[in-house]
Amino acid sequence: MSTVNTTADLQDNNNSQLAPENTLAIAEIQKLLPHRYPFALVDRIIEYIPGERATGIKNVTINEPHFQGHFPGRPIMPGVLIVEAMAQVGGIVLTQLPDMEGKLFLFAGIDKVRFRRPVVPGDQLIMRVQLLSVKRRRFAYMQAAAEVDGLRTCEGELMFSLVD
Repeated sequence: MSTVNTTADLQDNNNSQLAPENTLAIAEIQKLLPHRYPFALVDRIIEYIPGERATGIKNVTINEPHFQGHFPGRPIMPGVLIVEAMAQVGGIVLTQLPDMEGKLFLFAGIDKVRFRRPVVPGDQLIMRVQLLSVKRRRFAYMQAAAEVDGLRTCEGELMFSLVD
């Protein structure tokens, strides 16, 4: 399993712990997002700037229910779940916008999504999402990318809509 460690991610101490001020553990993620098993696809936020961008981790394991049928003998994470995982990281960004606490943004569209390589059990999926714009405080547009071991697995543009 690979990990991403950058200077911004680490405290300056002997243990090289992740800096808590720009990370979110699973309990904090569950306070921000409504997703639950088996559809909670973000295990940790390792870096974020509220209302601007976030980087999340999904630890891919063989125990996940979709691997029973996708595909027997050759498990591959479905592309739609990779896109959903990126969207959930985007949801973290949106919940941090001013006056959006408790609001629900739904996935409204995807554009220019490309899958570059398969994601398999044992991989650690790193997802980076950047807010591009918010229109009329109802629609949000984001650029998203996912990688494993520094290699791009998926990228695309995501659109969200605020639900009343």
